[in-house]
Amino acid sequence: MKVSVELTLTPLQNDFEGPIIDFIKRLRRSKFTVLENLLSTQVYGSYREVMPFLQDEIGKTFETLDHVLINIKVVKSDRSDYEPDF
Repeated sequence: MKVSVELTLTPLQNDFEGPIIDFIKRLRRSKFTVLENLLSTQVYGSYREVMPFLQDEIGKTFETLDHVLINIKVVKSDRSDYEPDF
């Protein structure tokens, strides 16, 4: 089963850019399709592979930051080729 996962990482500290960049770079090194926009990062792939990967990467981020928020949306389908028609 394919999924599309949208992630928004929000470190609750003054120096927030570094942790966000590190997180995105780790996601990019994965075997999954990773797309970004100004507000979030999307990861596309098999549910059974994507979710354990994200669990590990989110855990690494949580271990390095004292205060952090992550928003996650999961859609059951691969939306990586979506293009708005408006």
